[in-house]
Amino acid sequence: MTSGTTAALTAPHILEYTYTRSTGPIIGAFLTGLRDKKVVGVRAADGRVLVPPAEYDPVTSDELTELVDVADAGVVQTWSWNEQPRLGQPLDHPFAWALVQLDGADTGLLAAVDVGAKSRMSTGMRVRARWADARVGAITDLICFEAAE
Repeated sequence: MTSGTTAALTAPHILEYTYTRSTGPIIGAFLTGLRDKKVVGVRAADGRVLVPPAEYDPVTSDELTELVDVADAGVVQTWSWNEQPRLGQPLDHPFAWALVQLDGADTGLLAAVDVGAKSRMSTGMRVRARWADARVGAITDLICFEAAE
């Protein structure tokens, strides 16, 4: 080792993931539906309607192709209160994360529910979608659900 300092060797390195997934006909239809204030599911081999739609049947692994329109209102199946939302979550004030079974669907869609206070949230309550004013075909087009009155 010599006296004095030696500069460390450095090289710039950017870690990135540049792949963009194509949505395909099923997820694409779901996202296009959200842009148009509609919710689209898919019919499974056993007749159940899955929302959000899947490309393959979760039981048989068969490809699914039959799109089904469902309502943008439904029932809270289960929920958990989020007292302190984090940056990037759908709402900046307390809200519930809930599985919402939309009318016409047989599965629950995980979404935020904005009711103002935990005391106003309950399993079995009816909710309806709150849509973004400017929709682009993304899951964020459905801002959250709110109590249906």
